[in-house]
Amino acid sequence: MNTPLMAYETLDWAVDDHGVATLTLNRPDQLNAFDLTMARELEQVFRTDARHDDVRAVVVTGAGRAFCAGMDLSADGNVFGLDETLRPGVEEFRASYDEAPYDDGVRDTGGKVTLAIHALPKPVLAAINGPAVGIGATMTLAMDLRLASTRARIGFVFGRLGIVPEAASTWFLPRIVGIQQALEWVYSADVLDADAALAGRLVRSVHDPDELLPAAQELARSFVAGRSPVALGLAKRLLYRNSAAAEPLEAHLSDSLAMYWTSLGDGKEGVAAFREKRDPQFTGHASELPDVY
Repeated sequence: MNTPLMAYETLDWAVDDHGVATLTLNRPDQLNAFDLTMARELEQVFRTDARHDDVRAVVVTGAGRAFCAGMDLSADGNVFGLDETLRPGVEEFRASYDEAPYDDGVRDTGGKVTLAIHALPKPVLAAINGPAVGIGATMTLAMDLRLASTRARIGFVFGRLGIVPEAASTWFLPRIVGIQQALEWVYSADVLDADAALAGRLVRSVHDPDELLPAAQELARSFVAGRSPVALGLAKRLLYRNSAAAEPLEAHLSDSLAMYWTSLGDGKEGVAAFREKRDPQFTGHASELPDVY
């Protein structure tokens, strides 16, 4: 394993020889509860360490018996870190959401994390090893695939706390499981076991606890071995964006530009390797994706 590029208080980060990073939420005594430090560090890791070209994919899991037990509700004051003196209006907030005082005082910290995960042009997999409720559940929705242990317990429990689903989950969850299932889970605020999450198509597969992380890591390696980082990164962006486009012409236009630019780069090597019956040697980087929108 390579050493981490940055030191974190609440996270562990390691990259194997295949370029698969394992990101571990590491507050096991608190069941990896999400606090403001973890929020800042998660956003930072997906905007810095995960962006390095030696990282090809990321697997996220939790230390100990939980994935993430939700927001740490033991903090003094506003546990979500919000400024209760502000009275944000819709227009002014939308115009200045990334500036003071709204950036720190109003914006949902979980949403900042999921936006950073979503923006990473690489595969991100969740290995949900135990309880994942509240932000512990919604942060995984921005990840591309979710694998669960038989010990996983997943809950969108916001209704029990008098708050709304956060972390941009009202965008992600219906796209993953459909609007009817999303509404039922949010309305009920029940905690799902792994089989229920699988039946609702929230998770890809269920594994014995000892097999979960190796299975997620091996799946991530299979996604990146012999693959062009540029093609993978563009494909991820195209699928997310075009699945919500108003008409197929939007997909055609962005697909066309993506095909054009990849055909001049890694595409040439891929075709040559296919013709010569050898493994491709791609040289493109996910940090250098062309603009196709």
